[in-house]
Amino acid sequence: MPVAGPINLLGMEPVTFSESGGIRYLHFGSELIQGAMRIRDPDEIYLEYNQQMMAWLLFLETRPKMQIAQLGLGTGALTKFTYRYCPSVTSTVIELNPAVIVSARTMFNTPDDGRRLKTIQVDAKVFVADPTNHHKFDAIQIDLYDAICDGPSASSLRFYRDCFQTLKSPGVMTVNLFSRHKSFDINLNNICEAFDNRVLLFPESHDCNVVAMAFKGPLLEVEWQDVSKRAKLLEQQTGLPTRSWVKGLSQVNARQESQLRI
Repeated sequence: MPVAGPINLLGMEPVTFSESGGIRYLHFGSELIQGAMRIRDPDEIYLEYNQQMMAWLLFLETRPKMQIAQLGLGTGALTKFTYRYCPSVTSTVIELNPAVIVSARTMFNTPDDGRRLKTIQVDAKVFVADPTNHHKFDAIQIDLYDAICDGPSASSLRFYRDCFQTLKSPGVMTVNLFSRHKSFDINLNNICEAFDNRVLLFPESHDCNVVAMAFKGPLLEVEWQDVSKRAKLLEQQTGLPTRSWVKGLSQVNARQESQLRI
């Protein structure tokens, strides 16, 4: 059922909302879902692929002054989760549509900017191309889709090379892709080229999303049982289904079955 009229600022895509079964959904003027929030638990990451976008936590210890860039705000699911469960981390959110920023704060309980959170209204491609942002972030989370959802709105080799430059070493990038769409191979090939084939894929989620995870820095060589220990701790601390991630990553990615080496 609709819960509010559209928010449309500066001629950008209109932002609309609906609710069903205690879940509030974000739309860009169509029935396609751009994000979701469980109303009784607004800090939970409700969608499976959104949860997997936090997989950098498996490989990077949070610490004071750690910098995370989130390209695409949506309902603020990643922003809220990081704000609550990673108090030592500073998040920079990049969102072009001002209506999305307004709706995240008014309809989806996203906190206002402050010491640990900064929101910048700019095109993500411009942000990562800016040399002043290079070698600045420990992790980058990318979820960039428009109203048509015809693949990610930023997918070129240049874009992913700029993302590589924006990361520190070591650094991790997670990207939401559509698995059953022509854009999937284009994006995956460009990510692999930009990151020297240091890329892992999650199993396809029920809504045909696949999260890709790319690595920058020294060779990572670790036993899966050690990753599992880290996953168990994260699951206890955050409620994310991180232990299932380890099984999926080890099974889906070729030559990674016995040991993670990437």
